[in-house]
Amino acid sequence: MDSASHLLLGFTLAGAALAFPAVAADPTLQHALIAASMLGSHAPDLDAVARLKGETAYLRNHRGITHSLPAPLVWAVVIGWPMAWLFGAMDHLGLLLLWTFLAVCFHITLDLFNGYGVQCLRPFTRRWLHLDSLCLFDPYIFGSHLLCGLIWLAGLVPTSTMGTVFASLYGLTLLYMAWRLTERIRWQRKLYAALGQFTRVSLLPLMSGRAWHFVAEGPDRYESGKISSKGIVLEATIAKTSTLSGTEPALATMQTDGVRAFMAFATNVHVQIQERLDGYEVTWSDVRFWSNDKMPYSAAVTLDRNLNVMSTRLGWDKKTWEPPYV
Repeated sequence: MDSASHLLLGFTLAGAALAFPAVAADPTLQHALIAASMLGSHAPDLDAVARLKGETAYLRNHRGITHSLPAPLVWAVVIGWPMAWLFGAMDHLGLLLLWTFLAVCFHITLDLFNGYGVQCLRPFTRRWLHLDSLCLFDPYIFGSHLLCGLIWLAGLVPTSTMGTVFASLYGLTLLYMAWRLTERIRWQRKLYAALGQFTRVSLLPLMSGRAWHFVAEGPDRYESGKISSKGIVLEATIAKTSTLSGTEPALATMQTDGVRAFMAFATNVHVQIQERLDGYEVTWSDVRFWSNDKMPYSAAVTLDRNLNVMSTRLGWDKKTWEPPYV
C-alpha cells in the first residue's frame, strides 16, 4: 500500500496494544509502541532508496529482500530493541519486539493483496506473488483507521476502551480483506465461465471496490475490459506476440538490464517494434496492467540501425491517480 496508509496502520496497531492494562496505564510505553509500530509498518519500503540507482535497480529490489520471510524477525530486532532502550521500556522488550514484528507482517500482507505483488517467499523463491484484491490506496481501510486514530488523539473515548476499539477495527479490517479476496475469486470464476476459451484471467480492483478491470489471455489474443454487477464490458482486443518475437530488434534488447528485470516481473508479456528513420524502438509491456487504451508499465529500448542500444526506459506511463492502482 501507499506510505501514508502503512504509517497510519502502524499507529492504529499500536493502539490495539491498549487492550493490555500495562500499556493503557503507561503513556511512555504507549509512545514506545507507537514509534516501534509505525517504524515497523514502514520499514520494508526503505528499499525505495534503490530508485537512486534507476528504475531497473528499483524494480529488482523493491518489495524484495526487505519483504522476505526473514524480514519481520530482522526488522523486529533492528527497530524494537532500540525503541525499548530509547524510551526506557526494556522491561517490556518482548512486547515491543512482538508489535514491531506484527507491524512488518501486516505491511507485507497488505502488499501481497495488491496487484503489484511482493517477493515474500524469498530466499526460497524470487517469484512475484499478488492476490490482486486491494488497490494501492484503499479508501475504506484508510478512512476507518483514520477515524479511530483521530478519536484516540482527541480523547473522546477512555484509554482503557480504545484497546477494544482498535482490536475490533483490526478484526474488521482482516474480514474486509478476506471479503475482497473472495470477491476477486468470485468475479474471476464468472469471467472464466463467460469467456470459456481463455486460459488465464487476471483482475485488478478499481478504487470504488464495486468494479474490476480484467485481462483474459487466449491462444492468440488478450481481451481487456471491466466487470461489475452491471455485467462484462469488453474494451480492447490485443493480439498476442511471442516473447522472443523472432525479429532481430527484439532479440537485440533481451540482454539489456531493463528488459531482463522487466521479464522477471511481468506476467503477460507483449512486444511491439516500431521502425524509425535512425533505428528502432522496441517496447516490452505487461498486458495485465492494460488501462485507458494503453499498457502503462513497460520497458522501452531504442536501437540504432546496427541494433546497438541507444537508450532504455523502464517504468510507468501514467499519473499516480490513474488506474491501475498498484
